[in-house]
Amino acid sequence: MKSRGSFGRGLVYVLLFLIAVVFLAPIVIILINSLKGNFYISSSPFTFPTEETFVGFENFIKGFNQSDFMRSFANSAFITVASVVGIVLMTSMTAWYIVRIRNKFTRILYYLFVFSMVVPFQMVMYTMTYFAFEFRLNNPWGIVFIYLGFGAGLSVFMFSGFIKSIPREIEEAATIDGCGPVRTFFTIIFPILKPTAITVAILNAMWIWNDYLLPYLVLGSGENKTLPVAVQMALTGGYGNKDMGALMAMLVLAILPIIIFYLFCQKYIIRGVVAGAVKG
Repeated sequence: MKSRGSFGRGLVYVLLFLIAVVFLAPIVIILINSLKGNFYISSSPFTFPTEETFVGFENFIKGFNQSDFMRSFANSAFITVASVVGIVLMTSMTAWYIVRIRNKFTRILYYLFVFSMVVPFQMVMYTMTYFAFEFRLNNPWGIVFIYLGFGAGLSVFMFSGFIKSIPREIEEAATIDGCGPVRTFFTIIFPILKPTAITVAILNAMWIWNDYLLPYLVLGSGENKTLPVAVQMALTGGYGNKDMGALMAMLVLAILPIIIFYLFCQKYIIRGVVAGAVKG
């Protein structure tokens, strides 16, 4: 019986290892090709750099200079941080209101947020782009507002599930002590929401930082372009030719910050997802 259990656990570990290899393989391939010359990337993309193919940091220097990396990095950082902060604050307050004020209006509002999760972006992108230009949202501050709308559905859903597990007696005690709604939320409720808030922040930060289509449609390829747009536009030559070495190097620099952020915060994801699974 014990040997059967050990065999089952071993099989699970092997399966998880294979899944990890599948997900990590693209990152490893990008990394090893960022250190090779263009010709060798095309002829042998899956081999490690050798003495003949290794070009050092030449691709990184070339890509850094050609892609206006620092400006694009600053744009992406501002948009990501501002959007994530806005999403976490606004949707947590919205979810608290929806859960605690039970009426027809809040039920409709909740289902609208849930419905927004299943609407494909392609269905609304042309209309959204038109209104973004009409209302002068085609700038870094404007796209933060747009990201708040697109990120609200999942975030409100996650916060609502967690808030349902928080006993009302905590808020009633704060009210007896003289706390108003705003003070109750920021001193009592929001600290309790920390696991879910970190989960929401991680998921939205990874999506916004890596997003290409929405910034391309709204901001274009001008001075406000984000890092994914800058890499794609700057490293594409005439007739669609690409400097693959510089492109791989810039992809490494582009994904490195979000990988570091994820590694520091990933322990909170499962905790935040399951925190509201059981209603208190």
